[in-house]
Amino acid sequence: MEEVLVNVSPQETRVAIVASGMVRELLIERSASRGLVGSLYAGRVARVLPGMQSAFVDIGLERAAFLHVADIRGARESQKPIEKLLAEGQGVLVQVVKDPIGTKGARLSTQISIAGRLLVYLPPASSQDNPHIGISQRIEDENGRQALRERLQQLLPADEKGGFIVRTLAESAAEEELRADLDFLRALWQAIRERSLGAEPPRLLHEDLSLSQRVLRDMVGAETGRVVVDSRETFQKLAAFAERYMPRVRDRIEHYTGERPLFELYDVESEIERALSRRVELKSGGTLVIDQTEALTTIDVNTGGFVGGRNLDDTIFKTNLEAAQAIARQLRLRNLGGIIVVDFIDMQAEEHRAAVLEELKRALARDRTRMTVNGFTALGLVEMTRKRTRESLAHVLCEPCPTCGGRGAVKTAHTVCYQILREILREARAYPAKEFRVLASQAVVDLFQEEESGSLAMLSDFIGKPISTQVESSYTQEQFDIVLM
Repeated sequence: MEEVLVNVSPQETRVAIVASGMVRELLIERSASRGLVGSLYAGRVARVLPGMQSAFVDIGLERAAFLHVADIRGARESQKPIEKLLAEGQGVLVQVVKDPIGTKGARLSTQISIAGRLLVYLPPASSQDNPHIGISQRIEDENGRQALRERLQQLLPADEKGGFIVRTLAESAAEEELRADLDFLRALWQAIRERSLGAEPPRLLHEDLSLSQRVLRDMVGAETGRVVVDSRETFQKLAAFAERYMPRVRDRIEHYTGERPLFELYDVESEIERALSRRVELKSGGTLVIDQTEALTTIDVNTGGFVGGRNLDDTIFKTNLEAAQAIARQLRLRNLGGIIVVDFIDMQAEEHRAAVLEELKRALARDRTRMTVNGFTALGLVEMTRKRTRESLAHVLCEPCPTCGGRGAVKTAHTVCYQILREILREARAYPAKEFRVLASQAVVDLFQEEESGSLAMLSDFIGKPISTQVESSYTQEQFDIVLM
């Protein structure tokens, strides 16, 4: 059974999904920068870019948001280019479908959808729309899909023009729960429409639920044993939310009042530290090395200290099987998205490759995020994609190192020394100076005074000017200044 742990402070809310004593997923939302996915805005078109078939829309954020023609309702049917659909200065009702990530602004859509616990409501664009009922792809039984469609159809009013998507949780829901969700979504859309009338863009019209409420709505199901909350105020809000929309879940929500911090009790704090590490140790002694770049994430599997049993092929196969399970967990834990390339240890036997790929797919099936997995390429790599709607855990909690600028490496003290010598020679030819003073880090100055003292003396003789060194404790190893005296 899963346990959902909710840790709340005035600055941030953190949620951990724990199963079998292991943290499976981590979600963090900060008060100063709440996620925007699901929020609706009255926006204003700032620029239309025909060459990219997209537009930038001002919704009141620091950076303009991005709207592609494929995300404009009715664009595919009409096959009109974006310049025929939008004009600069035009007001437009939009929904955020992807949070701002890195240097990219939020991604928008005019195809509005409002999520409830059991249903997703697709408001009509016009009075000509016909109601459409879709069923979650996770509900695979065709008879069950048809039964759900018929149940909802009977609850819809005769004049309903909007569409609905039935979520997985609706499979076990009672009729009164479906009706309550239906009424709630229609009332919510009516309130949003009223707010949008005469609204001067840019303006926020509807904000999605808080992280703890979204988790309760979207992630708490039959497999959830309990929801433990360490804040009395948040506990009361979640209890009231469950009382209204999810009465079956109400008794599973608990208020934690223990002395030890909740995340420390369940070892979540140390798990967060491990999730920020580049290297992941496997129980067998093998390792994963995970590197995030701008374009993709690479995962390299190594045997490490695992020596295995009968032979090398057996050792490699067992390591890859364990790695497949660990990779699925790390993707959820770190919220890695976009293109992911996995370099398993080379396997000669085709049945071993097939078994590892099957194990990976089975482990990934528990992930709530949409994914695609391709087979092994000619180079023995597995390529996959995982939908990215918010920043990864590392991007939320960390920033690029100011010393290396995110490269993950710094120039050696020797490299910086030789760079300084070249710079002094260049400046001696360009500027008249009585003396040159080098301001640098302790490691670089130590090198000039020991191993490279001869190089400094030779250069001083060559230019005919004295050269002195001075330690600047605030400088990183790559930083230096040459002062002309």
